[in-house]
Parts: sequence; C-alpha cells; structure tokens
Amino acid sequence: MTKKIAGALALASSVALLAGCASTTGGGDADGNAVKIAAFEGGYGAEAYQEVVAAYRAANPDVDIELTTSRTLADQLTPQVAAGQYPDLVFLGLGAEEGFTESFVRDRSLEDLTSVLDETVPGEDVTVRDKLTEGVVGGLGTNPYGGDETYLMPMFASPTGLVYDSGLFDEKGWDVPTTWDELFTIADQAQAEGIALFTYPTTGYLDSYFFSLLATVGGEDFYEDVMTYEPDVWMSDEATEALELTTRLFSYASPETVGFANGQDFTKNQQSVLENRTVFMPNGAWISNEMADAPRADGFSWAMAPVPALEAGDERYLTTSIETAWIPAEAEHKDEAKRFLAYVYSDEAADIFLEAGAVQPIQGIEEGLTGDAQSFYSTYAQDDVTALVGAFAATESVPGVDLKAALFDTASGVISGTTTMEQWQDEVNEASNALTDHRTE
Repeated sequence: MTKKIAGALALASSVALLAGCASTTGGGDADGNAVKIAAFEGGYGAEAYQEVVAAYRAANPDVDIELTTSRTLADQLTPQVAAGQYPDLVFLGLGAEEGFTESFVRDRSLEDLTSVLDETVPGEDVTVRDKLTEGVVGGLGTNPYGGDETYLMPMFASPTGLVYDSGLFDEKGWDVPTTWDELFTIADQAQAEGIALFTYPTTGYLDSYFFSLLATVGGEDFYEDVMTYEPDVWMSDEATEALELTTRLFSYASPETVGFANGQDFTKNQQSVLENRTVFMPNGAWISNEMADAPRADGFSWAMAPVPALEAGDERYLTTSIETAWIPAEAEHKDEAKRFLAYVYSDEAADIFLEAGAVQPIQGIEEGLTGDAQSFYSTYAQDDVTALVGAFAATESVPGVDLKAALFDTASGVISGTTTMEQWQDEVNEASNALTDHRTE
C-alpha cells in the first residue's frame, strides 16, 4: 500500500475545487464528430491542456477535438450529463466537493480503461503500463471496485502535506517539527509572536491530512480499515487519538480560517501563509503555481513537511494526490478518446505539462524537477517518510449519508466551538457505519 521514493509518485486521490470560469477551444464540426475533452483547470491552469491538444492535432490532423477547461468543471458538466450530453474524456479526479467523478464510480458509469495500459504510447515504442511509475495503478484510486480492471487513469502526481515558508523557520530559528510535541512547541512560540499555527484553504484540503494522520496513529492496516468502513472504526483508540490531536491543532488555527474557507475566498487563507501570519496549511505541490503572482514575505521559500509522528523516529506519511482521467461509459468517441489518453503519457505531452508544474507519474520524471517542485518532491527523501497510497472505497449512494462532509466539513464547527470533539466523532462514526454494507464491489 505504500512505497518509498522509488514509488513516491504512486497514489489515489484528492483535488481541490477552485472557483473560476470556463474556456473552450476547437469548436467541433457540424456533424458533432469532435472528440469532446473536458479538463479541470486547477492550479496548473488551462494553457498546458491547450498545448497538448495542439500537439496531438499536429500529428493527427484528421482528428477534431473540442477542449473545454473550467475551474468549476463539475458545475458545468452536471446539467450537460443530465441532458444526456457526455464528454468523451474527462480530466477530473476524486475528492472534489461536488463528487462528480464519484457519482460515475458509484453508478458504474465508467468505461473500462485497462486496455489503455497496454497501448503503445503514440510516437514511442513503450506501452503506457511500462512507462508509469510502479505501483501507481491497482489501488482503489484507479481500480475503484477492488478488482484488476482500471477505470481511472493516473494523470498528475503531487505530494500533499503541511506547506510552509522555510524562510520563516530560518528567521525564527525554528526546527521543522517531526513529532506532535514539537509541533505544539512551535505553536506556542508562534502564538507568542501573534502568528497562527494552522489554516486550511477549504475543509476539502483536510483529506490528505487525515489520511496521513490515520496511518501515523494506527499504521497501514488501521488506515485500510478506515478506508473500507470497518464497523465502529472511528470509535477505536487510534481514531480517538487522531481526532484529539486534530482538535488541539484546531485550537491554534487562524481566526480567519472558517470565514475564508470557501470557493471564492480560499486563496485568502493561503495568502496568510505567504505573509507569515500562519505557519502551516495542508496543500499540494500545485500551490506554488496557483499562487505564483501573489505577494509574499521577504525571503519566502516554499517547503513541505509530512504530518508529524507520535514519537521521534516513527514513520511519517506523505499522502500523494493523483488527479485522474476517465471516459464515461456513455461517451460517443471512446476509441479516439483512448488514443488521446495514451498520448498524454508521451514525452512530448509530459514536457508540456511539466513546464506548467504538473508532474505525471512517469518513471524518471522526478529527475527533471527544479525550483519549487524539487523542494516539494524532495520531501519524499526525508528520513522515515513513506508515500501513502489510498482512497475511500467506492460505495452505493446511501441517502442522507456523506462521510466526507461529516469528517471534513465539521472541522469548521470544531474550530468555531459549536461542535465538540465527541460530537464530531459520533457523527463521523455514524456516517462510516452507514456505508459498511454498501461498498461497490
């Protein structure tokens, strides 16, 4: 379930939903024969997708492609799908607030993409499978039903952890904490100087934090139990410790966190880290590109730390987020969409994406990283750090049950004092138990 640096680009899910508008290129012909590609315009922007499509068209002039990129892609696609108008290829991972991709997983409305793994990458003499980082395919993030069939292709890999300004630590003479005791020592020192310890852009960013924390307090077997909804797993000693640590962490949160934790204002929480008003926030390697033009404190330098261990020398886990690509079962141009999907793993496409800061889970790609990307990805090389691979198991829809809302969104109530840790634990455990007998096999 985990790998050291050799497999550090391996994983499952977590993409943060961003607010914005859509752009469409390539028009499509009058007969509706254009391959319709829809891509989430996250921290890497839209230009890379446009350049990759242009490069593919140059080699395949007979193929008509209509590309739509949007920072609110799920909102845009939902009414189209409801009307029976399906894109042919979607670049949107698990974990977005609307659960758009999850709805296709839950309804078994995804095309089986296992054959794409054995396709030869266009213009090269290697298959997609042989080009991908070992271990990146096969977990619940790509094979959501637990079998050998792949329905979600891994696109961009990013370490996620506690992002901070290494310049602030240099200025204050602080050591980056590796244990929770050390973290709370930093919290008190920062608080004495009017600096908050913690914030999050939106509650959805707490997913990778919790995944790493759960593995930290209980090990990988316990983590797997949580991901597969073992009965009363959230009432266990391990889960209780995780929630207690998090509740204490929240007591040091920036007072602005809850008010700005929404699709319109989330960058203001991120800005508080850039201005050294807050020390840490959970985020991914895309943050440096997303906030590239934002003002920052003198000497600011992006860095990332894993969630702390309980004791010095214990394993620390770095959840790796992988954005995915998939084809709706109802898509009209599946074969051409699969050919394009194989192309995005080519060196030509990978170089275009890498220029935008988007790192694909391709063997050897980490050797070309520089700057902020190198800083973030080098976190895997720290002592006692393991890349964590995983995602919540797919389930049938259970009316009135939303485990992610119970676990992540309730954090706002804990910070504001309207929800106790015990109430939080009960709510999460009840939601998890409600899914135990509804896994999608």
